[in-house]
Order: sequence, then C-alpha cells, then structure tokens
Amino acid sequence: MKLSPGPLVLILVCCHVALAQDPATKAPFVPEPILQNGQVLSLYPTGSSRLKQDRVHEAEKYNTSLKNKSDKTLNVINIHNPSIEVHLAGDEPPNTGAAVIIAPGGGHQILWVGPEGGDFVAFFKKQGVSTIILRNRLRVDGYEPKTDAVNDAFQAIRLVRSHAAEWKLDPAKIGIMGFSAGAELSAPTALFFDDFERENSDPADPLAKVSARPDFVGVIYPGPTPFTQDAATKIPKNVPPSFIASAGSGDRIHALWAADYFTAMLKAGVPNLEMHIYGNGGHGGGLTARGGIPFGTWTDRYIDWFKDLGFLGKPGAQTKAAIDVEAFAKKKEK
Repeated sequence: MKLSPGPLVLILVCCHVALAQDPATKAPFVPEPILQNGQVLSLYPTGSSRLKQDRVHEAEKYNTSLKNKSDKTLNVINIHNPSIEVHLAGDEPPNTGAAVIIAPGGGHQILWVGPEGGDFVAFFKKQGVSTIILRNRLRVDGYEPKTDAVNDAFQAIRLVRSHAAEWKLDPAKIGIMGFSAGAELSAPTALFFDDFERENSDPADPLAKVSARPDFVGVIYPGPTPFTQDAATKIPKNVPPSFIASAGSGDRIHALWAADYFTAMLKAGVPNLEMHIYGNGGHGGGLTARGGIPFGTWTDRYIDWFKDLGFLGKPGAQTKAAIDVEAFAKKKEK
C-alpha cells in the first residue's frame, strides 16, 4: 500500500526501543503514552489466548525525528501487546461524552501513531471530544490484519465502552476513525460487530456483554474495505453512519476503495452517509493543511457531519444518528 511520502523519510532518522519487561517473567510489555497525560491500557488480559505469549513481553520500537529536533513519536512497530492510549476531554469546552478511537495507517508495516493519532488529541479536545489512539498488531510482526488487527479494533470499542461511566463518556457516542490501513479496521467494525460479539461471548470474559458496535465510523483515504472483495457484503440493519474522505485522481486507488464502500452503503440506503473526494491532493497527511488546498479542510467537514448527527450535544441526549439508525432498522425489518 502506498505510504505518505513525507513522513516516510523520517523513518530512517531515529529509532529507539522502549525498555522491555524481563523476558524471564514473560510479563506483558505495556508502553508509555506518546503524549503527556495519556493513559495506556492493554486490550487483552494477561494470558489471553489472543496473544502470542512467547512475544507479548517484547518491547515496541519507536521512530522519532531528529531532523526537526523533536522527540515526538511518529510511528511504532513490534506491537505484541496491543493497547489503547486514552486522552479524555476536559470540562472546558463542555465534555460532549463522545469518544473517537483512532486507528492509524502505515500499510500494516508501521503504525503512524503521531500524525494519524496523537495529532488529533488537541483537535478533538477543542470540540469536547475524547481521543483514543489504537495500537493494533501489524502484518510486519506476523499478524493477519483481517483477523488480528480487526479484532483489536472491536476489542478497543468494547474496552472504551466498558469504561464509559468512569471516563464520563456517553456509551452511545463511541466510534472509530481509520486512516489508510487503519480504515481496513474501521470499515469492518461497521459491518461485522454481531459476528465479533457472537464469537467472543465467553461468560468468563468481563467484556462479553459489552457492545462492540461503533456509533459512528470514519473511513479516511482507505485501504480495501470488505466491499472491495465482495460488493454484496451483508450490511446489518443497525449499521452506524459513516464519513469517508480521500483525494481523488492523486490518490486514485484509495479513492476507488472509498467509492466501493460508499456505493454499497448508498445502494442500501444507509442514512447519514457522507463522502468527500477532493480534486487535488495525494495519499496521507492526517490533520495537516496540505498547503491550503481544499483536501486540507476535510476535518472541518467531519466536524460539520459530527455536529449535524448530534454527537456534539450534551451527554445522554439521544442523537440524530441513533434516531435514524432505529428508523432504518425498522424499515429493513418490514
């Protein structure tokens, strides 16, 4: 998968490895947050059958930029104990109770936790929205994106929702946004949450009864979605609303994959579906202004959409999104 040409140069600038846990104890490695005040939680309990117990103690490897005289973490590899990094909204502006789980891209070879993760914390905090950065497992480290990484995304949704009361979140305002390869995780969460819940319903699992369904989904310059492989992929009756954005001809393959997702959803009549394909621009870029081109304002369009669906309202108030999902589900039942 094509990567953003700018950050790729920085991979070679500086690399460091976090201190590993003692291999003799096999204690899971738990990373430090990439941003100050972040809270890191492992997705799975110690000893989980989903983890490779012979590797879960290994330290993650990080890349930063000496060129820009910054120790800011740009990307990470060697993730064997997947986790979330939690940044909660404050009291000012008022906390909306909404939380966006961000799945960074990187072609399943690296994870751009900086430009497609940490950079969004301040952006969403200004809207009263909490940001959760997902560190999922990667193909380069021996994992399968369609199963291992997608399961990490579902587990993240469950884990965040299970902490809703503690973190002052609205359990009906928890969603996910994926970038590039990360969109290969966010797109399936809109479709296969029932399957995940059915396959992960062991009574011994403390999250077994927590919904894995996202309340909204972001699909940003995506990799291939399930509709690329099968245009007739079943869409659940309570499918959440989706926001899709990509450059057009300058990022043609990803734009086509975005169109696969949008077209299938549109044919099904899914409500509150929105897509922006921009005439100028290339792949990647995250939150950057991209030199002032329209594609650099896609985040403004996202906030317009988010507000219109009621996610920026007071916690506990039913959203327009939820009302429309319920109406669509009843229509599908007839």
